[in-house]
Amino acid sequence: MASGLSMPVGFKNGTDGDPQTAVDALVAASTPQAFLGIDHDGQASIVETRGNRHCHLVMRGGRSGTNFDARSIGAAAEALRKADAPTPIVVDCSHGNSNKDHTRQHIAFREVLQQRLAGNSDLIGVMLESNINAGAQKLGADPAELEYGISITDSCIGWDETVDLLDWAYEAIGSDVAVPAD
Repeated sequence: MASGLSMPVGFKNGTDGDPQTAVDALVAASTPQAFLGIDHDGQASIVETRGNRHCHLVMRGGRSGTNFDARSIGAAAEALRKADAPTPIVVDCSHGNSNKDHTRQHIAFREVLQQRLAGNSDLIGVMLESNINAGAQKLGADPAELEYGISITDSCIGWDETVDLLDWAYEAIGSDVAVPAD
């Protein structure tokens, strides 16, 4: 399906931290595919796609630890090039890259931005898990007991920290500098 979408699609590395499964998915999504689908009249048909060259790899870390460091990013970019796949990489600052501790997302965020500023054009973005308030809560039997603005899934950084990180990035990049999309 991703090969037929006319929008960017990200493929996350496996939960072990190895990007190869995502690299293989990128290769498949970037090439023409055919699959059984439904046409505009509701009839079964063969759907053919052109391939989606707007895919990117998402490095999320894994059981083996973080994978946002320059060596891991370089190895992932090399695996993408070797597979003749698109090379854009986005780093998920949460999950394995924060060791599942939302208060550590800033470490990956700052490191990735420094790598980009140092010239790594394979890095095209970062993802932060953010909400109005920091932390997470369990969804119990009575949803009315939920506290507004706190995640019910993964723990998030709060809005104030999000603003601080974005302000830091703006200052680091420079107000007159636009980071070009490749």
